[in-house]
Formats: sequence, C-alpha cells, structure tokens
Amino acid sequence: MLTGLKKLKHPVTDISSDPTQATEMFREQIRVAFRENPNLSRDELLQIFRRHLGRIQTQVRTDFEKNRLSGLQASKQLTAYTDGLMVVLFDLIYHQSLKSDDDKNKIAFVATGGYGRRCLAPFSDLDLLFITPENPSKELLKTIEQHLYFLWDLGIKIGHAIRSITQCLTAAKDDITILTALLDARLLRGNQKLFDRFTTNFVNLCEEIGATRYILEKSKERENRHKKFGETPYLVEPNIKEGKGGLRDLQTICWEYRITLGSDQFSDFLTPKISELGLLTEQEIHRLQRAHNFLWTVRFQLHYISGRAEDRLTFDMQPVVGGRIGYTKHGQQVGVERFMRHYFLTAREVMRLTYVIESALTLYTQKAKLNKFESGKYIPHTGCTLLEGKILPTAHISFEKDPIEMMRLLKLAQTQKRAIHPLAVHQLIRWERKAAQLRGDVEASNIFLDLLCDTPTFLSPKARYKLLQKNDHQEEKNTIIYPPPEDQYNTNWLHILNETGILGQLMPEWRRMVGQMQFDTYHIFTVDQHSIEAVKLLAMLEAGYYQDDLQFAHKLLQGIQSKRALYMATLLHDMGKGRGGDHSEVGSEMALSICSRLNMTAEETDTVSWLILHHLLLSHTAFQRDIDDPKTILDLVDTIQSPERLRLLFLLTISDMRAVNKKVWNAWKATLLTELYNRVAEVLEGSLATQERDTRVYRVKNNLTKQFSIINIPNTDVDFFMHLGYASYWLSFDENTHIRHAQMIIEAHHKQAPLTIRTYPLPDRGVTEVTVYAADHPGLFSKISGALAVAGASIVDARIHTLTNGMVLDTFWIQDAAQDVFDDPLRLERTVELITSALAGAIDIEQRLQDCNRNMLYGRRMRAIHVPPRVVIDNQASNGFTVIEVNGRDRIGLLYDVTKTIRKQKLQISSAHITTYGIRAVDVFYVKDVFGLKIQDKKRLSIIREAILKVLEEIEENITGIQPNSTASIIQMEIAPPKEEL
Repeated sequence: MLTGLKKLKHPVTDISSDPTQATEMFREQIRVAFRENPNLSRDELLQIFRRHLGRIQTQVRTDFEKNRLSGLQASKQLTAYTDGLMVVLFDLIYHQSLKSDDDKNKIAFVATGGYGRRCLAPFSDLDLLFITPENPSKELLKTIEQHLYFLWDLGIKIGHAIRSITQCLTAAKDDITILTALLDARLLRGNQKLFDRFTTNFVNLCEEIGATRYILEKSKERENRHKKFGETPYLVEPNIKEGKGGLRDLQTICWEYRITLGSDQFSDFLTPKISELGLLTEQEIHRLQRAHNFLWTVRFQLHYISGRAEDRLTFDMQPVVGGRIGYTKHGQQVGVERFMRHYFLTAREVMRLTYVIESALTLYTQKAKLNKFESGKYIPHTGCTLLEGKILPTAHISFEKDPIEMMRLLKLAQTQKRAIHPLAVHQLIRWERKAAQLRGDVEASNIFLDLLCDTPTFLSPKARYKLLQKNDHQEEKNTIIYPPPEDQYNTNWLHILNETGILGQLMPEWRRMVGQMQFDTYHIFTVDQHSIEAVKLLAMLEAGYYQDDLQFAHKLLQGIQSKRALYMATLLHDMGKGRGGDHSEVGSEMALSICSRLNMTAEETDTVSWLILHHLLLSHTAFQRDIDDPKTILDLVDTIQSPERLRLLFLLTISDMRAVNKKVWNAWKATLLTELYNRVAEVLEGSLATQERDTRVYRVKNNLTKQFSIINIPNTDVDFFMHLGYASYWLSFDENTHIRHAQMIIEAHHKQAPLTIRTYPLPDRGVTEVTVYAADHPGLFSKISGALAVAGASIVDARIHTLTNGMVLDTFWIQDAAQDVFDDPLRLERTVELITSALAGAIDIEQRLQDCNRNMLYGRRMRAIHVPPRVVIDNQASNGFTVIEVNGRDRIGLLYDVTKTIRKQKLQISSAHITTYGIRAVDVFYVKDVFGLKIQDKKRLSIIREAILKVLEEIEENITGIQPNSTASIIQMEIAPPKEEL
C-alpha cells in the first residue's frame, strides 16, 4: 500500500474512556505518523492499529472486570470503540488507494448481524457488508480486497459480503438468515445516499415477504436450533447463546418485533410501539431487560476466562464465572449452585415471555385484536373460546378473582385435547401467585392429580408392531417407539404448571427444586426437569412406548392398584435434594404434608412417602450387591414386605434411572433389575423360600442333567462337571450359561489345558461374557481386569468361583466405551490375546495402563469436579463375606489398581460389581481372608481401608492436583455417596 520501513517514533497514548474522543485521538495519531514518515510501511501501519485494537479491548475488559460496566454496557462500549477503528481504517484505505473521486463515493461500508446491532462480545466475529454499484470498477474491488486483508492481518475474525443493492435484495429474498442479518444493517462509513437507497428497497422487500411468513420461518429455525442445543433450558451445561432461553431467543424476538412493527431500532425492549400490543407490563419489560443484561454479563465472563468465543457454561467454567459475578456459599448451597440456579430461572423467564411476545406479534400481523375470537368457536359452559385453534379464556374469566379457573382451564385443555394459547399461558404467569389460595382445595387437587396421571393413548401390541415395521432401526433389539407430540398428555401439563409457577404455589416445597442443578457429569437436567422427565417416561411406559427390554415393566404397570401414588412419588422422589442430609429421608417427610394438602388418602400418602424413602433401594442392591447372596434378598424382603410395593418401587426405579441421562439406562441394567425383582417377588409370593438353598441347587442340577442328555454329553463328563461347583456357583448362572461352562471345562479337561478363555456376546443383555478357566494363583483376577482395561473393555460385573479341582472359573461381563455390546471379532480376539499374555507375564500391565491414561486427556471440564475417594467396609450386608465398597474417579485401570491392592492385603475376591455415575465409579467387592472367612478384626479392616484409600487419593491428586483433605482454591463439589446419586 505504502513504502518505507522506518521505525515509528511516537508511541500511542492511552485512549479515552469516551469512544468518540478515542477515535479522534487515534485519527490524529495516524496523521502525525504520516507527517513524520510519508512512506510509512504497511507493517508499521499494522503495528499502530494493533496497538490501538489492544488498548480498546483492554479498556473494555478493565471497565467490565472492575464492575464499571455491565455485560450489555460492555458490549455496546466495545462496539463503539470498534466503530472508531473501522472508520479510521476506511478513511485511510479508500482515500489513499482510490484515485477516482467517483469510486470513493460509490461504496457503503455497513455493519450487520450482532455488530450492526451494537452487541459485540470480546471474541465475536464482525459481520461486514460492502455495498457497491451494480458494476463496480476493478480498482474498487481491489481496494475492498486490501481492506479485508488488512483486517485479517489485524487478527480480527470477520464475516463479509460484497454485494450491490440488487444482489443484497436477491440474497435476502432467497435466504431468511441473510434477511435477518440485514435487519441490523448500520452504516459505518461511505455513501449515505447509497445506503438510504438500500434501506428503502430492503423495507419494501420486508413488506413483500410479510411478517407472518418471517415469524413462521424464524419459529421453525428456533425449533431446529433447540433440538440441536437442547430442548429444555434446564441442561446442566447450557449454551447461553444458542440454547433454549438464551440470547438467540431474545434476538429472535427483536427481529420479529422489528419486521412486524417497522421500528428502526429495538434496543433492550424499550420502544414506544410495544405499548400497542397491550401485552407486557413495565415490570415484565424490566425482567426481560434484566435477563438480557445478565446473559450478556455471563457471556463476557465466558469469553474472557476461556480466551475464545465460548458460549457453553461447562462444569469447569461455572464455578469461575459464578465467583467472578459474586456468588458465594449461602446456607446449604455453594456459590456455583446459586449462580446456576439464577441462570436457569433467567432462561425460564426468557423462554416463557418470548413465546408470549411472538404470539402477540403474530396476531398483530393478522390484524386480529385480542378481544375478538374465532366466530362460532366458543366452548359452551366453559367461558373459553378458541383462537388459532387453541384455548383462550374470554374476558368474563378472571384468574385474579377466581384462581380455580386456572386449573379448570388446564382440565378443559386435557379434555378437549387442545393446546392452551400462549396469551392464556401469559395470564397464568401473571396471576400465578393467586394459585396459593388453592392449597388444600379439593377441586384443584383432583384436577392436578388427573393431569399428573394423564397418559397418551394406549399403544396396542398390534399398533406397536406396525410402528416397528416403519422404524428404520427395526432390526435393533432395543428399538424405542417414539410417542406422538407431548401436547396431549401429562408432561405438557406439568411443564405448563412448572413454567408458569403454579406448581410452586400449589406445592411451596417445589419452588426450591426449580432450577436447582446437580454439579456432576451424571445428571444432565436440573432437579425439577429431571423429575418431570421421570413422570414423562413413566407415562410413555404405561402407554406402550418403550424399549423392548422394558416389556416386563410395561406389563407390571397395567396391573398396579396405586397409580396416583406411583406418579406422585415419581414427581416428588428428589424433593429433598439441596436441603442437607439424606434426600430420601428429607423428601419422605415432606411428602406426608404435600400429599395430605392434595387430599390424597392416608394409604396413598403412606405409599408415596415409603416409595420416596426407598427409591434408591433396588438400584443400589442390583448394581452394588451380590444378588446371589441369600441375605441380600432377605434384607430386601424385610424392607419391602408387599408385592404391590415391590411393583411400584421397581417402576419408580426404572423411570428415575432413565430420566437421569440417556446413557445411563441399558439392557444390562434392565436385566439385573428384572432378575432382582423376580427373586424378591418369588419370596414375597411364598412360592419358594430363599433359605431352601439345597432344594434350589438340586433343581438346577436336575434340569441340567436333562439338558446334557439331550445334547449327548457323556455321563462321565456330566459327573465330572456336576462335582466341580459349590452351591454358590449353581445359583449364580442361568441354564444356558451353565451349559456353555460345561462344554468349555470338559474340553479343557480332555486337553489338560492350563488356560482356556471364551467370549460370548449377549446382545439381549447389552454385554459380552468373558469366561476364564485357569489354575488358581494370587492376582489372577487383578491381571485379567488389567488386560480387559488395556483392551478398551469396561467391566460391569464379575463372578469368581473356585472349583473343587483347584481350578478357577472367572466370569466377566464387559461393554465397550459406549456402554454397548463388546462384540467386534477383531477386538475380542485381541482381548483374548491380552489376557493370555498378562497371565503369562509377557506384558507389563501397569506400564500399558499408564500409557492408556497418558493418552486419555482429563480436560478442565472433568478436572473441575472433585471426586472425593471413599471406602466403606460392611460386615452386615452378607453372612459369609466382607463387603468392600470403593468410590473414586472412573479411569482406565481403576479396577486393576484396587484389586491389586486387595490382593496385597491377602484377600480372596468372590464377586465384583462395577457401577459408574458420570465420572464416579462405585466398585463393590465380596471378599474373604485366606482361610475363607469374613474379616472380623477391626484393626485389620482399618488397614485394608487405608491401603485402598491411599491408592484412590493418589489417582485423584495426579488428575486434579487436589491433595487429600486440602482446602484448594478451586471449587470442590462433594459428590454424594451411592444412595444419594440417582
């Protein structure tokens, strides 16, 4: 552009806090630089602009971090400073480079998108538009190219377009996204008349397209965006820009408002024309402004902390952002939970009010008035009518004077199978506090319980089969039959009750749950959303929309007698969270008063309270205890006592687990829970007592003998196999597994093989069975588990059986990283090779595991969550074994490290049960000493516990840098014990 390489003599002085003054100072600095060095080089010019850019960014950051600017003010201040830089650069480039005055006056330099809206985040892209004549000269195009290259060299991320007015209009007509960006077009520099001509033509184009079409398309766009970034605002790691209730939703309303009412500027919801809608009160407008400002403040913090354009509030960001904004611990809640609850409540406010505004704008475009309804659409004897096919109360109904009408409106929508109009929802929000008068009201209680237990139309087996035939994934075993839209059953009503605040007025205890997050990687929803999701899944299960592995649960649901109690317990099961203590006990006590207030019967109230108290009992037992141990079943029977309660608890457990996270539920867990249910039901129904162990073993052996004769196994081999196992072995497996074991062991016996390994995928259970038959020696289990970890397998359960011939039969059930069947033939072959090499001492397991973990990066997001190591030793859970429960961070080789430590303590492992909750693993081991006895000595138990705990603490310290019992400066969120987890 210019020549000469002399060093710049005059450094840039500090910029003014006034953007206009700062621009003039910068312009004067450029003039001085050129007077002293007319041949100033491009590189030297870049240095000047980079310094200025750095100063304006530093000025905004300093003012923001010292709380002199809010997030929204900072975005506008940053825009104003950037405008000054862009103007100076434009004047310099175009006046220096264009020789023709005619060319200089034929371009308009325009800001669009967020930049045009005067809302810039620290690392936002700059959206720029160069409006040119219809046939721009080559010199003009070359100058624009120079301009763009200079911006890129400055390190500014830009999105740009070079178009004539005709091209702008054509592109906007074809693409709603381009039209939206041009809605925010703002002239920075250049030909004002050219820009005015563009504006006039663009306004005409908007009128031609029509606000109705525009709102419809933006509504569809928002729906698709929500599907991508989360259809609920209550995700524990939300996207504050694109997620539901985020900044993009607010911007969408601004765009719809502007194209509908023709306002030139729509700043912070403050325009005179908004009163034309007669919709929002000053208080509601203030709430939207406050939400807008809060979201921008969070976004600025995210950008500055991460050093990039980051809009997702991940776990590692949440404590830092919350702390910077000023959230500290208060009562039972730590600062990060208080901050995130504020965010979720803000997102809810944005979500519910933007939908109302959009509905009002749609009516405005259709020239409809709010007091005029569809002719002939009155619903007799209800005081309601239809507007756009949705139910809306007439002016005769007052929620303020008669709050019961709120519940009657919901009941009418349920009966009519129609949606409630957004304007009616807005009225519910406005008068939600009046719903407090309905506490204890019989009619309101009955309506609420009817809405809670409402389910979709029952899907018959025949209809389900037809849907399966249409499903693209019909060959999969665990196909999900997706239900129709949710606007006609209980989840819809619960969402309305929750989002309007009415549910919190009927049950004040509920308000504490709204927006309450759980700072872990296991749950993906806030507590209130998780509870509603659990009710939804229960309703789907009842109606026939379920995975194939839940067919048993579906049949159970058809026969229950306490439906209202089950649904109420599902809704309230996590009510006690965040209040200190065991949330099951706290929630159980709260349920007594809530159910009484809702006029439920004494029997229903007692059932709800009992279900909440024990809602983690079955999952805890199925995944962390040996269900082949008779005492495990007897303890459950003593607690449950009733077949009906067992059915209810089983169904609540399934709904709760499936609502936590899509990855939590799988076929293996369904198998374990169903097997546990059957064993407890068997005792409760009195058909077979658990104590009759010898009788059960006899029946198993007798049935196996018959099967062996059918498949022609010689009697001598049958006798050999039948005398190998102890009673625990015969009661630990089903008939098919026993047959597989028999064939493997008999073959190994004939060949006198010292080691035999078999793999057998079980897709119905979602696991692969790995069986190892080998001579017993210390560390066998540990080496196998280490080899499986190196192979990339995740162990979900294991059984160890020492046989009468001195050999050991170890059975492992494994999954891949996606919690699915580990069934790739090549991977299975490699797994067998690794186990063989490990047992032969041919590979260094520890070194291989270290290499695996070195390649597995623990990002800031995972390290932000501290997983306190915990070891619990229980001598009461089993009559014959000491139970060791280990809690720690899940990692490759964790099981190997723990079992190696257990071996060093000279303990024998009988069975292992592995469960993961996000990044936390809970491994439970049934052990005996070398003499085959429980460990009773308290001193030895303490030594065992300390040894295992030391290993876990070293692992956690290596990953997070947090020393045991340290008071680290980062937020440490105590993850609850296993029974607190679901």
